[in-house]
Amino acid sequence: MKLYRLLDEASRVTYAAGDADGTHRRIDGDIFGAFTVTDEPVRARKILPPVDPPNVFAIGLNYRAHAAETGKPIPDAPVVFAKATTSVTAPGEPIVLPAAGPARVDYEVELAVVIGRTCRNLPARNAGEVILGYTVANDVSARDWQQRLGQWVRAKSFDTFCPLGPCIETTLDAGDARLTATLNGRVVQDGRTSDLIFSVPELVAFLSADLTLRAGTVILTGTPSGVGVARDPQVFLSAGDTITCAIEGIGTLSSPVVAAAGAGVDAAAPPTWGG
Repeated sequence: MKLYRLLDEASRVTYAAGDADGTHRRIDGDIFGAFTVTDEPVRARKILPPVDPPNVFAIGLNYRAHAAETGKPIPDAPVVFAKATTSVTAPGEPIVLPAAGPARVDYEVELAVVIGRTCRNLPARNAGEVILGYTVANDVSARDWQQRLGQWVRAKSFDTFCPLGPCIETTLDAGDARLTATLNGRVVQDGRTSDLIFSVPELVAFLSADLTLRAGTVILTGTPSGVGVARDPQVFLSAGDTITCAIEGIGTLSSPVVAAAGAGVDAAAPPTWGG
């Protein structure tokens, strides 16, 4: 089942089930509890991010081929960072190149897990009990901030740096799904989740150890090879580009790229912090 979060005809936020013909039927109840798919049609004025997450956790270097292209060893444990919830944006909304670092902004297609039931200290074998479904994410990254400062949260948390959507797919086989990123019509990433180092159940177990995962939490599971910073020559997002992320069984997430208002290509580089 595909669950969409949208603005209906009256500009009310609602959830609806998506049908194969592109229509939507309203959902009554709470998707994080008990809900019913009704026969009432809904006209979507706007597709929203499929969830308004209380937290966004992300995993780095979680595809073997991606670790190889960066020249880094396979990690012994998941590499975890967070993205600010204010970075979440909807399908079709622009990725804004930040004035503080517009020149080295990279794309990363990722499978995102949506937690459906609050949990803590959950063993991997029980992960399926708390996963509502999966969506498509783009873990947009300002590589200059990431590389100069040696930490990832700031580099990956600029406004609009976490496009999510278009829906939550509740029946996906996450063990071997194809995911791609296409930049201006050119496929730049093409991988399968079978290349994950740490599986979805392992990630849920690892993250939930003495840490409460609230319903609605989003987990980005890592990106396959083909990121712009690892290419020769390197490829970064520019104003006027369109980056489209897709996962088979879920759908496509397309984002135009724009410059920040009043910013130019010579905007200030990230500072070198001292002290």
